[in-house]
Amino acid sequence: MSSPKDRIPVPGSERAPLPGARAVGAANPDESIQVTVLLRPRAAKDAPNIELLASRMPQERQHMTREDLGKNRGADPQDIAKIEAFAHDHRLAVVEANPAERRVVLSGTVASFNQAFDVDLQRFEHPQGSYRGRTGPVHIPADIADIVQGVFGLDNRPQAKAHFQRTRRPRGLGARTAGTSFTPTQIADLYNFPSGDGTGQCIALIELGGGYRPRDLKTYFDQLGLPHPTVRAVSVDGGHNHPGSDADGEVMLDIEVAAGVAPKSKVIVYFAPNTDQGFLDAIIKAVHDKQHNPSVISISWGGPESAWTTQALQAFDQAFQDAAAVGVTVCCAAGDNGSTDGVNDGLQHVDFPASSPFALACGGTSLQASGKTISSETVWDDAPTSATGGGISDFFPLPSWQSGTNVPSSANPDHHKGRGLPDIAGDADPNTGYAVIVDGQQEVIGGTSAVAPLWAGLIARINQQLGNTLGYLNPLLYGPLSQSGALHDITQGNNGTYTAGIGWDPCTGWGTPDGTRLLSALTPKAAAKAAGKGSKVA
Repeated sequence: MSSPKDRIPVPGSERAPLPGARAVGAANPDESIQVTVLLRPRAAKDAPNIELLASRMPQERQHMTREDLGKNRGADPQDIAKIEAFAHDHRLAVVEANPAERRVVLSGTVASFNQAFDVDLQRFEHPQGSYRGRTGPVHIPADIADIVQGVFGLDNRPQAKAHFQRTRRPRGLGARTAGTSFTPTQIADLYNFPSGDGTGQCIALIELGGGYRPRDLKTYFDQLGLPHPTVRAVSVDGGHNHPGSDADGEVMLDIEVAAGVAPKSKVIVYFAPNTDQGFLDAIIKAVHDKQHNPSVISISWGGPESAWTTQALQAFDQAFQDAAAVGVTVCCAAGDNGSTDGVNDGLQHVDFPASSPFALACGGTSLQASGKTISSETVWDDAPTSATGGGISDFFPLPSWQSGTNVPSSANPDHHKGRGLPDIAGDADPNTGYAVIVDGQQEVIGGTSAVAPLWAGLIARINQQLGNTLGYLNPLLYGPLSQSGALHDITQGNNGTYTAGIGWDPCTGWGTPDGTRLLSALTPKAAAKAAGKGSKVA
């Protein structure tokens, strides 16, 4: 058994207490917990170049199967054996060893984990509650240092928040005045979604709390005159469908918006605890789910990049790369607290996981309509209380596909160049929000939480029409699609520090969709035309 002197820190695993938190004593040494150890991928000679793959039109892509993903990007069995030996040496049980997902889940007491990873788990109290936490890095023996990419679950602080906002209750799902509320079908009409109902598609929703009631879904879709969608819950790390909390607003919004525009798609809801471990494990499960085979993932939870460990930022980004490899689009809400993302340190921040270059970051607008026609659309900005997230990443560098776009330098003092977000947008203002049913009550809800499932539903329709999955969309958005007229450019408004303008901007990205034009631009005929002219980047 190795001693603490033989240990080295896991890169990027450092933790500091939550703002306002204080340690109130040692964590119960006899408490039983589970921890996820994320392993390196095996070296694969035939692993695809994801950005090269994604630069091609959908019909020209050859995505990996989930089986091939496990074989080519999974963990080496010898690496897993070393982690199992490490667990045995430190009185930890192996609950799950999944080579395809590169995860080994260990179980044991707090005392055993303290010794195994050279940490001192404490109990912390903060204004919003309490958590089991640690400070400083996680340590591991030097002989497995090259294998381990992250250790998640020792610290169970709340990691993310749902990006939805409520407003007053509407008179009914079908009744609205311009600028008051919309049903998902009305939004789909305003954004000229292509025909289709999502048949053959599966939309994955990641939820970190709350739940849904089937009777509410039945009532909602009956009132909309739509087929009842197939909705199933998947438990991850002990999370489950548990309605009765404020987070129900998020879960119901996601289901009702996604299925409202793609009612024949399967909707699989992955419930996990609101920790970095639960969040990551739920995404990995959805990406690798060979039973339900999601073709698009919608994520409406997140938090400022500064609140995440480097190991978490990298692990989520790798999971999204795996999603791209198998042709799964990942839609992420860009946040509801403007260009600071709610951080009061005088700097600008973007929301993660939307800031991953492999996520389709979804910003928000305020939408006014007359009948089935959009009369005006501006950046969602309800300053000082809320506004669409957007800006420049402090962690992820400028992707190659954004290099020809007018992405500004960060407004922070270092003026660095980084990944700009959002990529696209949709109606998010709660004052022009979505009419939904939550816990038996009719409500209007907005936030960029609504935009991620809206785009997920649109992509499900496009996948249905294309006959194959769209997958990683960003390189196409910043290439031929930027010249296609498939996106409504939003040129008025701001989210605090950043201002909308012609072309891409850090408030609404390229803008909101014209769904039918977007589908047309992705068809083989459009692809041949683009190839003849050569793709341009604005």
